[in-house]
Amino acid sequence: MKRCPSCNRSYTDPALNFCLEDGTPLVVDAPPPSDPNVTMRYPAARETAEPPPTEIYRPDTLASQAPAPPQPQPPQPQQWTPMPTAAPQKKSNAIWWILGGLLALGVIGIGLVIMIIALASMSATNVNNTNNANVVNHNDNRNANVVANTNATPNTNSTSLPAKFVDDFSQQNWGTGDSRFGRIWYTNDEYHMTSKDKTFIVMYAPSDQYSTENATVKVTARSVDGTVPSSGFGLMVHCAQSKAKQLEDYALLIYPSDDPEYEVIMHKDGNQTSLVNKTKSSAIHTGSNPNQLEVRINGAELSFYVNGQYLTRITDTANYKLGRAGLYTSDVTEVAFDDLEIDRSK
Repeated sequence: MKRCPSCNRSYTDPALNFCLEDGTPLVVDAPPPSDPNVTMRYPAARETAEPPPTEIYRPDTLASQAPAPPQPQPPQPQQWTPMPTAAPQKKSNAIWWILGGLLALGVIGIGLVIMIIALASMSATNVNNTNNANVVNHNDNRNANVVANTNATPNTNSTSLPAKFVDDFSQQNWGTGDSRFGRIWYTNDEYHMTSKDKTFIVMYAPSDQYSTENATVKVTARSVDGTVPSSGFGLMVHCAQSKAKQLEDYALLIYPSDDPEYEVIMHKDGNQTSLVNKTKSSAIHTGSNPNQLEVRINGAELSFYVNGQYLTRITDTANYKLGRAGLYTSDVTEVAFDDLEIDRSK
């Protein structure tokens, strides 16, 4: 038998360890001496419909005296094992390679187009420069507009030509007319020429009678209003067009300003080069006064004169000896030519 030392209540259930009234731990009670006169005490009846609880509430005052009941262990968290899933597929880089390739092809294509256009432009520029004979003197770029009465290569036989030939421009043998290059016309037995602004124009002689091989060539030239073209005007010799129809010649140009100058140029393959740069000369008449220009040709040697006074000398290194006479002017200044003479007797 067990007994509560606090309330002296006895319990016969050996499974009980604590008082059902106050929760005091039960002690085993020694059996009393056998006394037949003792009245048996029975515990109060209790409901047996349900078994007594195995754990009871204990007041706080007794909590320190009683051992702490075992606390229920918190449920262990369930181990989570991720379900195996397919590894995420990496985004393919193929699309970027394709786009990059297309972009590269586009850039290359654009580059090829630009290169083709540039080459075409350069080719067109070269052809235009050759056809138009751009002036390169003194960084003064001007287009040459050629109106030439000549074949590509003159067939000149000097032995069949007269010893002296004169053209006073009383007859209209040279070309005339208006064009996008300028204007050329006859008036008062003179041959007049004017070019467009910032260009120059040349006119080659109409036939082989004007051949300048081993000849002395003279012409009178003047500025009609006294102004001076920026690229001058003057007399040309050994003029011929190449098989590609490009200018090939030599020319003596004058600038009859208040401080007059002369220049010797050459056209080769349509390109103009200054052989003798602008040089001052008091032999040149200024303003609208006429000047007689003269080139004396002896084999490959060309000597240049103005109004009978010697200016300079060059050598025909290009071998243009079979060419004809020609006339040259530039800008909008009106220039008149007269009394062209070719003397082969000397």
